[in-house]
Amino acid sequence: MMNMENEKELLISLRDITVDYGEKPILENVDLDIFRGDFMAVSGPNGGGKTTLMRVMLKLLKPTSGQVEYFHDGEFAKRLRIGYLPQKSMIDTHFPISVRQTILSGLQKGFLGRMPQDYESRFDEVVRLTGTHDYLDRRIGALSGGQLQRTLLARAIISDPEVLFLDEPLSYVDKQFEHKIYSIMEELSGRSTIILVSHEMSVISRMANRHILVDHDVRQCSHCTHIGVQKSGEE
Repeated sequence: MMNMENEKELLISLRDITVDYGEKPILENVDLDIFRGDFMAVSGPNGGGKTTLMRVMLKLLKPTSGQVEYFHDGEFAKRLRIGYLPQKSMIDTHFPISVRQTILSGLQKGFLGRMPQDYESRFDEVVRLTGTHDYLDRRIGALSGGQLQRTLLARAIISDPEVLFLDEPLSYVDKQFEHKIYSIMEELSGRSTIILVSHEMSVISRMANRHILVDHDVRQCSHCTHIGVQKSGEE
């Protein structure tokens, strides 16, 4: 499916990453490279460090030790064009913001909130894809779990990111929209690098070209569809 790793373009490099919240590290001595075009499925037991690893890759969490580096066209880069769907538990649903504003925030540039010229067409497309058109003016605190998940997915993909991070995207959604997410992921995988955490790997493992198992360390795995996977919570 993919070229050999030494022929791919490196995007994200993690070296000797340790994250320590107490006596036992959440992550320890992790080395991992993400290449352009990867669709990486991430699984593992609760508390094993899946969400922590994702937040380290996003540079939202500074590791206790080790280094995270971004690359673009073979050169060091300060940032990448990233989309991120976090777990629902990490969202402040009391913040007074509408669904429309939440989705558009995925396009805002800098403190002034400048939008690209084609923001209206991008907005219309992701609203159509995610089925959020019926509650665009509703506050996020008034949404059901499934409606919020659709909103956060729309926010994550509206910028057409070069790297898309998805932390349990199937949580709270019904079976109909779950299949829609698979369709969206299949379409996006042609132009975005995807890192996806999920406890449901039956379909995703067939879509992904790489699968890693996270349990305080990171192991590449070719047969991890149901190994050590539990329904995820915040870690």
